[in-house]
Amino acid sequence: MLLTLRLSDGRTEMLRRCADREGRSMHRVALRGIQESLAPAHDDRSARLAERGAQRYAELLRRLSE
Repeated sequence: MLLTLRLSDGRTEMLRRCADREGRSMHRVALRGIQESLAPAHDDRSARLAERGAQRYAELLRRLSE
């Protein structure tokens, strides 16, 4: 998938400086930022699914722990 980002000149310069500091491409730095911002949403979803599973199988889990 192709995605175009429209950044202000200031943001572009910040991205460029960060990429230079890390020795990475601007693409890689932007991708890492996107991945890091999506991680909490993934973690929240995982926690909700685990909680539903624990509730659904509470009796089974109790018996297995005996």
